[in-house]
Amino acid sequence: MNRSELERIARAMVAPGKGILAADESTGTIKKRFDSIKLESTEEHRRTYREMLFTTPGAAQSISGVIFYDETLRQKTKEGVPFAEYLAKQGIIPGIKVDTGAKPLAMYPGETITEGLDGLRERLQEYHRLGARFAKWRAVIDIGAGIPTRFGIEANAHALARYAALCQEQDLVPIVEPEVLMDGAHTIERCAEVTEQVLQSTFDQLFEHRIYLEGMVLKPNMIISGKKAPQRAGPEEVAEWTVRMLKRHVPAAVPGIAFLSGGQTPEEATLHLSLMNTLGPLPWHLTFSYGRALQDTALKAWGGSAANFAAGQKELARRAKLNGLATAGRYSREMESQAA
Repeated sequence: MNRSELERIARAMVAPGKGILAADESTGTIKKRFDSIKLESTEEHRRTYREMLFTTPGAAQSISGVIFYDETLRQKTKEGVPFAEYLAKQGIIPGIKVDTGAKPLAMYPGETITEGLDGLRERLQEYHRLGARFAKWRAVIDIGAGIPTRFGIEANAHALARYAALCQEQDLVPIVEPEVLMDGAHTIERCAEVTEQVLQSTFDQLFEHRIYLEGMVLKPNMIISGKKAPQRAGPEEVAEWTVRMLKRHVPAAVPGIAFLSGGQTPEEATLHLSLMNTLGPLPWHLTFSYGRALQDTALKAWGGSAANFAAGQKELARRAKLNGLATAGRYSREMESQAA
């Protein structure tokens, strides 16, 4: 394990003014996205869409890294340049999603465990050869009647830590993603209670697995009301609750926290991030690792048409720029109509 290299990459992933584009949708998920624009999910359509995103002019000004899906890491631009190589030349760090998805946790109805540890060491070695320099593993924690259980939380925390250790062994920076879902009707207080347990258990396991904290990035949920809550907390409350919880449970040694958007609208995710960054000084960089919140408007602008390739890129650049401003607490809603 090369600690200095891990720390260098982790810090570059959360560099001021920049964040991570999550483009690691599985084949099933990208099909749902393409269904929304009435486009068949063929390998070539997926390749073209990712090329539209990755070759956006000026993307490196606001995007530090891109999370790939296995298929995407093996694909190339129309000129024949591997995507990972193309991005690295632009100063954008290639990464890879390595879990195989959340599956039902046996004997624990309503809870899931993320799988993919079998054979992971060998896959990480291959991904490093293909150009990846960081990886991502997502644990999914749902809130409902009687869940999550303590065992459900601990099982996922243990898997996250095992994954992180294997990554660092292979000189890949692990993005540790324990996501408490915002589905349901729970209050912001309930979200905080569960997230507190999840973060505590996750860092306990990271410590037990001897993770080098300076060489990792945390990708948590924000503390937010459930989508179906009758009364949802406002943006300032979300920012204050989230920062308070992070200060309690995330060691200062972690270089940065790259939030997931988790079903928020692009505007909500950007505003929440910006408000958090006005609450400093903070011991870590707060940035973004957004999928839909960066891609949705670009996908709609592109619409699967070659004639709209540049329009899709313009929309991605716009959202990336706004989120880059949010990492410095400089975003406001009025910018939505002003950003070029």
